[in-house]
Amino acid sequence: MVVEGISFGADGEAGGEVVFNTALTGYQEIITDPSYKGQILIFTNPLIGNYGVNYEDVESKSPQIAGLVVYEISKFYSNWRAVGSLEDYLRKHGVVGIADVDTRFLVRQIRDKGAMRGVISTVDLCDQSLIAKAREVPKMSGLDLASSVTTDESFFFNKDDGSKFFVVIYDFGVKLNIMRSLKNLGCDVFVVPANADADDVLSLNPDGVVLSNGPGDPSALTYAVRNVKKIIGRKPILGICLGHQILALAIGGRTYKMKFGHRGSNHPVKNLISGGIEITSQNHGFAVDPDSMKEKDVEITHISLNDGTVEGMRLKNFPAFSVQYHPEASPGPHDSSYVFKDFVRMIESLKY
Repeated sequence: MVVEGISFGADGEAGGEVVFNTALTGYQEIITDPSYKGQILIFTNPLIGNYGVNYEDVESKSPQIAGLVVYEISKFYSNWRAVGSLEDYLRKHGVVGIADVDTRFLVRQIRDKGAMRGVISTVDLCDQSLIAKAREVPKMSGLDLASSVTTDESFFFNKDDGSKFFVVIYDFGVKLNIMRSLKNLGCDVFVVPANADADDVLSLNPDGVVLSNGPGDPSALTYAVRNVKKIIGRKPILGICLGHQILALAIGGRTYKMKFGHRGSNHPVKNLISGGIEITSQNHGFAVDPDSMKEKDVEITHISLNDGTVEGMRLKNFPAFSVQYHPEASPGPHDSSYVFKDFVRMIESLKY
């Protein structure tokens, strides 16, 4: 399948898995989310770029997407915080975009046939050549992309010696607002690379460990699963998105590739403990197999009301729980903020 449009952003060529996001706002947070590494993103919202870009709404240092597909890229932007246009921002960071595309058609194709590999190019306009290049793009299944977005060196996030708790985050592609959310609850946050040895982490004697979000196939992160196995039962654990999947694998569960995944800011999730419904922000193409959890000492705590997939769990015998969605992304806008508070309360109950 070949679709033509108008180039914006950088000139060049980009390949990746083609996915879509249904959020109406927040395009800067979305494109800078490391969980989108290796993906060409389609926005279903027809107008993108109308409020420009700013310094505050980034989730990492630069855009993480491989390419961007929109129906219309705004030629003008207006917002009191804006420091430039989205197009200039993408051009500066070498991200190829295509506009004037029937995004509804593309989304229907993905919903019917599943996420597919694709290529955007401003330099090669030969249909057959581009189709061949798209087929050469690595499949997402089996792909370790966390190692390409993780930090090279451990670091403190806005270190504060007066913090009440000390938390270590495994960086599989951590978003800035996860660190901010923990910081705002009195945690001194120390970020370590995705492959940091569990013994080294435990030697720091943290009050808790967070397994962050990130891109790629969780089953490819065998080193992460191995490390988490060592930490379970020794320190409180919170898993978010990819971290949720890694925790499931560490207790002997399984994950699977979804047809087209969950990506958007209005996904309804039922909290099976409280009975309440949360509006959540999501970005994942893999999920935990519920059948693999049945004989484990685990309780499913949240499910998607769209398709019944697992959205949260807790271990029955150890202080560890996880959610598949993004509580730091202000969905609802505050429906899921309790997740971080529950983690801090868990730490506090074990510490004092």
